[in-house]
Amino acid sequence: MSDDLELAGQRTLVTGGTKGIGEAVAARLREAGATVLTTARTRPDQLAPRDLFVGADIATAAGCAAVASAAMEQLGGIDIIVHVVGGSSAPGGGFAVLDDAEWHRAFDQNLFPAVRLDRALLPKMLDQGSGVIVHITSIQRQLPLPESTIAYAAAKAALSNYSKGLSKEVSPKGIRVVRVSPGWVETEAAVRLIDRLAKADGTDYKAAQGALMDSLGGIPIGRPTKPREVADLVAFLVSPRAGAITGTEYVIDGGTIPTV
Repeated sequence: MSDDLELAGQRTLVTGGTKGIGEAVAARLREAGATVLTTARTRPDQLAPRDLFVGADIATAAGCAAVASAAMEQLGGIDIIVHVVGGSSAPGGGFAVLDDAEWHRAFDQNLFPAVRLDRALLPKMLDQGSGVIVHITSIQRQLPLPESTIAYAAAKAALSNYSKGLSKEVSPKGIRVVRVSPGWVETEAAVRLIDRLAKADGTDYKAAQGALMDSLGGIPIGRPTKPREVADLVAFLVSPRAGAITGTEYVIDGGTIPTV
């Protein structure tokens, strides 16, 4: 079977595409021949001058509007949207320390960017009768960690539910909508976290990594997922090879979720 994913020239927006999973997705899609526009608050130094970029805070309605406008201006249309942006900066301490501001922040980061950008860009896809949208969710929608990320988990659950509903509406019109649900992914931020935990506990990286995996109930393959592995899955799902796939969620977590 050929390695060609038939993505040459596909006009693609990757949100949060300058770090972690988003950076890996953007790089993989460029390798496959797609024309990729990425977003973040500021342009990173390592981004090549030729790579398309728009600076915006898409946790805001104005930022989403700016990105949608840039997608039309820089890409001339849209074929693929990969919503990666998200995360949590909530403090530890359980539900009691999460005030309204933290809950709003979680949904502004993890749900509303997808909703707003889909609303702005989907009409273009509908006009052409084709397109693919990927929403990056999280296994925390099924396996929430209450210590600090319960609001994040709730927002990702809402994103998954929204994505499923959207797929029912637009799949009959030629637009595929798919979810990808990563577990623990060994991004640069995750590596820094393990380094901090190792230093705090007076141990080494491997021991701190093992302790974190244990806190998740274990990862059967014995390691976190690599960003490139998530990117490879996304690249397949947005390609014509996955033309019969819509409305479903692909978990990529090394076996962390212990149930069917």
